[in-house]
Amino acid sequence: MIERDIIGIFGKMNSGKSSLMNLITQQEASIVDPTPGTTSDTKITIIEIHGLGPVKLMDTAGFDEKNELGDKKRNKSLTALKECDLILLVINPATIDFETEKQIIKESQKLDKQVIIVYNIFDENGREQIDNIKILLPETRVFRIIVLSALDNNYRQPLLEVILENYIPKNTTIELLPFVEKGEFYILNIPMDEETPTGRYLRPQAMAEEYITRKWAFPVSYRMNLTKARVGDFSECERWNTFINSFTKKPKAIITDSQAIDIMKEWTPDGVALTTFSIMMINYTSRGRLLDFVNGIATLNFLQSGDFVLIAEACNHSRIREDIGTVQIPNLLKKLYPDVNVDFTFGREFVDELDIKKYKLVIHCGGCMISGQRMVARLRDLKATGIPVTNYGIFLSFVQGKDILNQVIAPWL
Repeated sequence: MIERDIIGIFGKMNSGKSSLMNLITQQEASIVDPTPGTTSDTKITIIEIHGLGPVKLMDTAGFDEKNELGDKKRNKSLTALKECDLILLVINPATIDFETEKQIIKESQKLDKQVIIVYNIFDENGREQIDNIKILLPETRVFRIIVLSALDNNYRQPLLEVILENYIPKNTTIELLPFVEKGEFYILNIPMDEETPTGRYLRPQAMAEEYITRKWAFPVSYRMNLTKARVGDFSECERWNTFINSFTKKPKAIITDSQAIDIMKEWTPDGVALTTFSIMMINYTSRGRLLDFVNGIATLNFLQSGDFVLIAEACNHSRIREDIGTVQIPNLLKKLYPDVNVDFTFGREFVDELDIKKYKLVIHCGGCMISGQRMVARLRDLKATGIPVTNYGIFLSFVQGKDILNQVIAPWL
């Protein structure tokens, strides 16, 4: 999955947002029409900007449509704003009321977004009003400004130059497994079940194998039979011991499927580090915010009867039998906290702020099927509402004991 910088185009209806999208992409990516509210949903275009790389452009609906549909469009635009790395705020300087622009700036600053003000000139009268806007809208003074006509292709290159000169990319490099050392062995414990697709590894497993290999180290995959291991089948334990003792050089670490942590806490040899794929992925997709998820697990100590817990999974895979998100974790929660209510959310959309406020804790998957921007946007939503968040791998380790949680977190500290 390519991590792209996300640039969002925001502003009032008929300020020229769609025209600006078309100017940047050099194609009719968005419909342009003088009818107010033409853009009814967020339009997304993928392009490559020389000097910046792969970029996702979002053309959003106007913030100022005054009806029930307009409210829905505005909420959709706010969701897009949370995901964006750079905000292009399009202003028609010939307008009078700037409450909409103030709202967009306020939301952008609250979320620590980078902003460039784009004054879109429809006629010379508009150009003459720009100095007045600095007085009426003093919030714009802290941002880089460009004056252009979105209908004039000659302004495309100057706009791109302003973006390149002023935008600081937020796609900072995060090491997938920062503890990997050249020449060392790393075991990938992969207990395949009926949900495991044939012909390929799951994304976290494939990413770990590629990363370890690229670091001149040695990934070694092992398929554990979880069913046999959990019932104490001697043959499964013997098979593991034969495998682990076959190394002439002790493996440096074991990265296990989170649902096998109850076994691996007993089977991991002394002196070998242990962590999980889910913990690996949540650190990676959250841009290194692992400690937020570790801190969130403490909420379990304060759950009360009637509290709500949300299990959030970022993909919509087919779920059968012992699914980790819909079966294993809920069963453990009900066993530990019989009177706690468990809800679920699946896919790339996230519950809105009004719904999410009722939860005492969110337990999130590794997020391997969403972008880092979207994961960080989710974390901002949760932080803004004061709701703690933890992760599948952290939760499953925590219920095995504090020492086990410390053990799986240790490689990242």
